[in-house]
Amino acid sequence: SPFHKEPTLDVDWRDEDSFASCSTDRMIYVCKLGQENFLKRFEGHKDEVNAIKWDPSGQLLASCSDDHTAKVWSMTQSVCVRDLTDHTKEIYTIKWSPTGPGSNNPDAPLVLASASFDSTIRVWDARTGKCLHVLSKHTDPVYSVAFSTNGLYLASGSFDRCLHIWNVRDGNLIQSYRGHGGIFEVCWNTEGTKVAACFSNNTVIVLDVRL
Repeated sequence: SPFHKEPTLDVDWRDEDSFASCSTDRMIYVCKLGQENFLKRFEGHKDEVNAIKWDPSGQLLASCSDDHTAKVWSMTQSVCVRDLTDHTKEIYTIKWSPTGPGSNNPDAPLVLASASFDSTIRVWDARTGKCLHVLSKHTDPVYSVAFSTNGLYLASGSFDRCLHIWNVRDGNLIQSYRGHGGIFEVCWNTEGTKVAACFSNNTVIVLDVRL
């Protein structure tokens, strides 16, 4: 994409030939292969945009920024449709639940999780923009969140060395593991029985999740 004016930080495919990108220039572009101009330009963040993610339907794009906000954009509109402003520090990453239209769990409600340097994770109702849960057991910046494939559970990893497993429906903490370094990334297996985590002390651990 030749549209960004500063380094690009994230990219996410919408379908086989279109994708979104975000940048330290505060802009988000949706582009299509073989097409010279962009499909959409989303403008509204006041600081660098750290991550972007399409929802399962490919109609909603979530973004998060150093401006302490997450935003939801729609392909049918040019302005932000949800402005999620409750975090008090930079938001490093966001993830959609694998639920709702276009997912394997179409009858379950779609939610968005945001992970912040304010040490919290927030779970948002995608339809209303309401904050459903504040997950606040971490004591340092949260770098990674991941939903289980059924959308019922959320794993989170922080620089406080803790890996937490949460119940998405009620926000309760189910299981924890404390390692020997900060956590950069967490990821579920397909069956939803194990979570792998990357630690700053050169290790990867695999946690058996007891649900």
